[in-house]
Amino acid sequence: MGEQFWDFKKGKIGEFLEFFNDLMSVKLFSIGDSSLTIGLLITLIISVTILFLLSEWIRRVLVNRVLKRYRIERGTRQSVGIIVKYILVIAGLFSIMQTNGIDLSAFGILAGALGVGIGFGLQNITNNFISGLIILFEQPIKIGDRIEVGDINGDVIKISARSTTVVTNDNISVIIPNSQFIDSQVINWSHNDRKVRFNFPVGVSYKENPEKVKKILLEVADQNEHILKTPAPDVLFDEFDDSSLNFILRVWTSEYVNKPRVLKSQLYFEIFRRFGEENIEIPFPQRDIHIISGAEKLNN
Repeated sequence: MGEQFWDFKKGKIGEFLEFFNDLMSVKLFSIGDSSLTIGLLITLIISVTILFLLSEWIRRVLVNRVLKRYRIERGTRQSVGIIVKYILVIAGLFSIMQTNGIDLSAFGILAGALGVGIGFGLQNITNNFISGLIILFEQPIKIGDRIEVGDINGDVIKISARSTTVVTNDNISVIIPNSQFIDSQVINWSHNDRKVRFNFPVGVSYKENPEKVKKILLEVADQNEHILKTPAPDVLFDEFDDSSLNFILRVWTSEYVNKPRVLKSQLYFEIFRRFGEENIEIPFPQRDIHIISGAEKLNN
């Protein structure tokens, strides 16, 4: 009785395996001399999924562990990691296709059709992709840079194949096509390092002593912890305006590259307070109006 049960069970398992093998061998379509079956399709899906997961894992290890040891800038590490990921994905896809017996010569027709498609409707996508590669290799901008392109001012947080993501001070993510960074003028506030100089104008009355104004402005700058001591702040006597003596307070900072208005506000609050203590007048525009009566006009 037991032997008959096991023979029955083995027969059912054999029938299931035969059915499963037949199902996996069902031909979907042909690619050149190769046939794409259900089994091959499932194998390709699993292999490609593993390839993308593995390439992403390698990118993270390379960026966060290997390159970090050499004190390479974060943006440069990210660029190298993305390039390595692209190379691994492309090489892995070709390897998977060849391993599974897919005729790659058949993709020549697909490449021709893709070329026609690019010529008619994919120019922008291709342009952005190539621009993305140029950005990654030449690094005019890197992740972490403070940039200004058009009306957008923010920090670069991601560079992908088609676009670059920039976050503004209002925490708004702006997706910018990569081609815009190649074709347009881009201001990179932190291309070399995060140290930037800002110029803040200050005007006082003509009756004030310029040397005293300079001394107060430098003291205000020295007391602000976010302003660098080297290079040291300085003051320029800019011009004799219609109603004021105009100065420019020039300061260097590495912390407020992305928030110049906040730093300006801090300095102006303190300057206003110090000017009040020292009785230094901040003028407002003045105009002298001469009124001539009708009789005087006739006499003239």
